[in-house]
Amino acid sequence: MTITDFGWEDALCVVRAARSCANPNMGFQRQLQEFEKHDVDQFRQWLKQEYGENSCQDLQEAKSLLSKYKEQAELQQSTGGRQWNNNFSSMSSLSYNNYTTET
Repeated sequence: MTITDFGWEDALCVVRAARSCANPNMGFQRQLQEFEKHDVDQFRQWLKQEYGENSCQDLQEAKSLLSKYKEQAELQQSTGGRQWNNNFSSMSSLSYNNYTTET
């Protein structure tokens, strides 16, 4: 949040885009909200004064991740859930006999 201009929700989406299992509890989400309301601008200003402009491509990469995450979320919402890869054509079918333990 301090490196980008993202609020807590967009910052969390970027984290989830990179690590889908990210699921902070409600207490931590409230801390992020409070940080955004009261402290983030001060920290952003301090970072710029202390270290200057960020020469890395963090903001561009984060924006790209956020865009991809939101596109995927829209796709999932419009199709009613996750998109599973149904590309099982290369797998041969096993007969029922392959699953039995009788000899």
